[in-house]
Amino acid sequence: MSVDQKMDSGRRQLLVATSAAGGVAVVATAVPFVASLTPSERAKAAGAPVEADISKLSPGEMMTVEWRGKPVWILRRTPEMLASLEKTDASVSDPESDKPMQPDYAKNKHRSINPEYLVTVGICTHLGCSPSDKFKVGAESGMGEDWAGGFLCPCHGSKFDLAGRVYSSMPAPDNLEIPPYKFLADTTILIGDDAKA
Repeated sequence: MSVDQKMDSGRRQLLVATSAAGGVAVVATAVPFVASLTPSERAKAAGAPVEADISKLSPGEMMTVEWRGKPVWILRRTPEMLASLEKTDASVSDPESDKPMQPDYAKNKHRSINPEYLVTVGICTHLGCSPSDKFKVGAESGMGEDWAGGFLCPCHGSKFDLAGRVYSSMPAPDNLEIPPYKFLADTTILIGDDAKA
């Protein structure tokens, strides 16, 4: 073997070794970069359905759970609260829930699957503020003698009844949103998924 052939063989080995090292470096650099493009576990969880245990929720009480970074209210309505929806029909702007602010199964007077439970996103449809509950009725509520109970957005005064329907002539243009949900059991609601099992 001549000196030139030995040099060519050495160069080839050096070229192969350098190329292999460069390839390893490219892969080592690319893996973290590509991994950073996938959603984090926290981001995945933010959009995931959320289970809510309603077993300790007494009639007239409301609980809040977070789904997709939004507050979702679960209100267990009393028979009196449900009866108040008849009284507010004439005062709300969308009494039949014609606007698509709820899934089809919640397009009814009580805007829910089970009339006893209201499940709604607690964000005003005007500018995204969070209304407060005003469940006391009449003068005791501080809302006036004819107040039947509901929600008040303190930012601009939008009022909603106990089905999340907005009163007429309010800044909020629409009823409160009803998220997709289903009952997994009598005491468990899954918010964010309403597909049949």
